[in-house]
Amino acid sequence: MSLYRNSAWFLKGLTEFTKGAFVSESKNFVEKDLETSVAGRSFMITGANSGIGKAAALAIAKKGGTIHMVCRNKDKAEEARAEIVKDSGNKEIYVHILDLSETKKVWEFAETFKKKYKTLNVLINNAGCMMTKREDNGEGLEKSFASNSMAVYIFIKSLISLLEKSPDPRVITVSSGGMLVQKLRTGNLQSQRGRYDGTMVYAQNKRQQVVMTEQFAKAHPNIHFSVMHPGWVDTPTIANAMPDFHSSMKERLRTPEQGADTVVWLAVSEAAVKNPSGRFYQDRRMVSAHLPLAWTHSSQLEDQKFMSVMDELAKSFQPH
Repeated sequence: MSLYRNSAWFLKGLTEFTKGAFVSESKNFVEKDLETSVAGRSFMITGANSGIGKAAALAIAKKGGTIHMVCRNKDKAEEARAEIVKDSGNKEIYVHILDLSETKKVWEFAETFKKKYKTLNVLINNAGCMMTKREDNGEGLEKSFASNSMAVYIFIKSLISLLEKSPDPRVITVSSGGMLVQKLRTGNLQSQRGRYDGTMVYAQNKRQQVVMTEQFAKAHPNIHFSVMHPGWVDTPTIANAMPDFHSSMKERLRTPEQGADTVVWLAVSEAAVKNPSGRFYQDRRMVSAHLPLAWTHSSQLEDQKFMSVMDELAKSFQPH
């Protein structure tokens, strides 16, 4: 896998992305940051039935938050909901079934949600999709791009009006350290050109999420935007899409709860929103979205072009 042949990235991962690194960093965490009630606040979490999303949903539910779980598989979602209700004692947990790779349905869901619900305080874009071979979604979009990039763009674009009229609105996107080896490719957003490498396509999508976060933060100063890397986490996505990496690194992978820690911190703590909007986080700290001396920086022009391409593409699927 080409991603893991990048020695600078892999060495950084061994020192910063592992379970041991989390344990070490957590010694600097301020415990009272998470000693807060979020009763009365609502949180939408995509991919909330397993891994990081489920761990974040449970942690926030325990603090009294209303949770909207957006999941693809109804049976798994209902099972996860039952566990979260049982473990948290919080019944304000709602399941919504949606496949994020179905772009028109993403629009329809978001537009219906904002008509039905009066508030949304926090949007957590967590769901991720890593393909092993190129597949289209039936609407002409490459599936990874549709799920990881376009769905995130549409969710934010559609739900901004609901977020802006809700108190202390926040948008958190779960990215990946893989994006550190990718520069935004405005001319090849859907990996049409070149050999298809699922891990690198995923990493490109995750770079797109970082740029999106930066640009939305500039355009909507009333909302606190953030994007984060959870570290190397033992999740079903990693086990299924990267079995070799998963088996060789298994003892060093973080638990879903460790991976979700910064998501929860960004979602509920007062400390998080004291930091500037649009920044990249790892273990509750703002960090660079680029490796030292990296070639991965895009220009302001490239970033703006990317957002206009995303906007035009998104509008082509918007229900009228």
